[in-house]
Amino acid sequence: MRQIALREALREALNEEMRRDERVFLMGEEVAQYNGAYKVSQGMLAEFGPKRILDTPITELGFAAVGVGAAQNGLRPVVEFMTWNFATLALDQILNTASKMLAMSGGQIHCPIVFRGPNGSAGQLGAQHSTAFESMYANIPGLKVVSVTDPYYAKGLLKQAIRYEEDPVVFMESEVAYGDKGEVPEEEYYIELGKAAVIKPGTDVTIVSFNKIMKEVKIAAAELEKEGINVEIIDLLTIRPLDWKTVLESVKKTNRLVIVEEQWPFASVSTELAYQIQKEGFDYLDAPIRKLNSLDAPMHYAPNLVEAYNPNAKKIIQTVKEVMYNKK
Repeated sequence: MRQIALREALREALNEEMRRDERVFLMGEEVAQYNGAYKVSQGMLAEFGPKRILDTPITELGFAAVGVGAAQNGLRPVVEFMTWNFATLALDQILNTASKMLAMSGGQIHCPIVFRGPNGSAGQLGAQHSTAFESMYANIPGLKVVSVTDPYYAKGLLKQAIRYEEDPVVFMESEVAYGDKGEVPEEEYYIELGKAAVIKPGTDVTIVSFNKIMKEVKIAAAELEKEGINVEIIDLLTIRPLDWKTVLESVKKTNRLVIVEEQWPFASVSTELAYQIQKEGFDYLDAPIRKLNSLDAPMHYAPNLVEAYNPNAKKIIQTVKEVMYNKK
């Protein structure tokens, strides 16, 4: 094992799959000459050349359409968006073409494409650059949605998406996590989509999260341990398909569930997960399920509003203590 940053793990996944399969190519704004807006594609133009590492104009709808057409004609494109906030411009291609083509063609035409880039807020970037989109894309049949920042899982899931998935994958990263390091094996590996990971076993309460908020969950869990509250942490990794069964097995043990996400509260990922757990595991719950979301408003630029907007360790600790009220 070695310690590498998230951007390096993603780059390794892309390099390994492009060396393995000449049908794989990368396209997006600044991925080639500039080595990537976040340096994920650093050095790839020199190795693979301009036919496989393609700089695009600032036309998300246009280059997404090129990628979708290429995928439907036998290639395996990876389309990088500088942020998923900009990908709203390409939603027509993702929703109306990529996600629906298999059904509309009667199962004849697959679309093996990966759309990837950073998602959610990244500090003081203003409301139009700070939206988390997991629940929106997870609500579209025909798409698989991954949201991850841990380098180990990011590399394995991206390789799996590029090599084995025959239909569209939405792959969400985080702008503020590209420099975060984690342990990644030297040997090649793949991680199946649709499986959550138990990051830390525990006995008193289950906390479920994903993407960069996992860092806040880990901080909160460490503080709660000092107060005698043993937390089990689950990283969903894949939002669609949603692995609620792993969460259910945890709740059978801990009897309490807190779901934390960087997402507006209405019709969020935590809303769906809470429904599934109360439906299938009501008899195991010793307290109401609590979900902790971002505020139900656009995230503005002012630093005090940025601080107030997203879940953090302090809010997580408070919410966990609220579900521990009847713990003997």
